[in-house]
Amino acid sequence: MDLEDLKIYTMAMELGNKVWSIVEKWEYFHKDTIGKQMVRSSDSVAANISEGYGRFHFKDSKKFYYYSRGSLYETKTWLSKALQRDLINTATYEEILKNINTLGKMLNAYIKSIGTQKLNEPEEPYKTDN
Repeated sequence: MDLEDLKIYTMAMELGNKVWSIVEKWEYFHKDTIGKQMVRSSDSVAANISEGYGRFHFKDSKKFYYYSRGSLYETKTWLSKALQRDLINTATYEEILKNINTLGKMLNAYIKSIGTQKLNEPEEPYKTDN
């Protein structure tokens, strides 16, 4: 399975692209304050999923999926601030929030599932034939 086959990864990529398309239209001050933070946190969701996917041991992978979940919640906060400060409308807020909530549930399920399996981890990774 390739990284691009993971639904949580493709959804995270879509989230980052959606946030980018919104923020790039803002005035400089808004981009420089809330915008940069919102883009960074939303991009970090996919980036941490990909970093976790590339790790060898499942415990190491899981740590990055937790980071991804943290970035997802951070994005939710910046999204709320953008709404409160009239940088986005209610429809846009609700659309992205729905995506965030769905992705959060899927990410939680994925984290839970990898606790029961060892992704690509050999039984004795450091054993040599002597």
